[in-house]
Amino acid sequence: MSDHDNYHILICDDEKDIVNALKIYLSQNPDYILHEAFNGREALAILKQKPIDLVLLDIMMPEMDGIETILKLRESYNIPVILLTAKSEDTDKIQGLNLGADDYITKPFNPMEVLARVRSQLRRYTQLGAAVPVSERQYRCGNIFLDDSEKTVTVDGESVSLTPTEYAILLFLIKSPNKVFSPQEIYTAVRGELPYGAEGTIAVHIRHLREKIEINPAEPRFLKAVWGQGYKLDQFQKSERGELS
Repeated sequence: MSDHDNYHILICDDEKDIVNALKIYLSQNPDYILHEAFNGREALAILKQKPIDLVLLDIMMPEMDGIETILKLRESYNIPVILLTAKSEDTDKIQGLNLGADDYITKPFNPMEVLARVRSQLRRYTQLGAAVPVSERQYRCGNIFLDDSEKTVTVDGESVSLTPTEYAILLFLIKSPNKVFSPQEIYTAVRGELPYGAEGTIAVHIRHLREKIEINPAEPRFLKAVWGQGYKLDQFQKSERGELS
């Protein structure tokens, strides 16, 4: 996070009316410092100049669209990204989630939903980046090692870069080895709110997480789906220095 009291939020959409509307919604929170961009290139330039904590990113934009922007952004930043999508952009929305977006909001926007989703993402991002852990917690699942005191994940000793949502899902599952959780339960646990039909995004995040932690994502050894029930983290082994919770 950029500082202790304020969050810098970047709104990127080629439609100025949408940018202005989102600025009105978000300005209700005095802790939010708002920045604007109207295409992906402008957004990436601002990210280099400002300590941005979260990005609201439109998919359909000229010059550089949201999908290409996510690809470039994820090369350097793990900050939360919320897609701004139209109902007709479901395929692009799924692609964006696959590439590392954390959430999406469908146009036309509900102001309360915008505020709730931004607040939820910032809360998890702040917790993920917390400098002083409450206690040392370390978990191991085969060749996957998660150190929640340092907020790091390694696979075969190599550091893995996860988005805040991916980290939250892995931490939730690794704390309860071999237990099956439904997509609704996972969504509620990592977002702190009921899914209201959005639990389908969990499958996308799980697939993306597998690509980062599994040797063969098509045949996962650890992060497994249980048909008709949900997901579990299998073959868990307690860390020598950590404790189960």
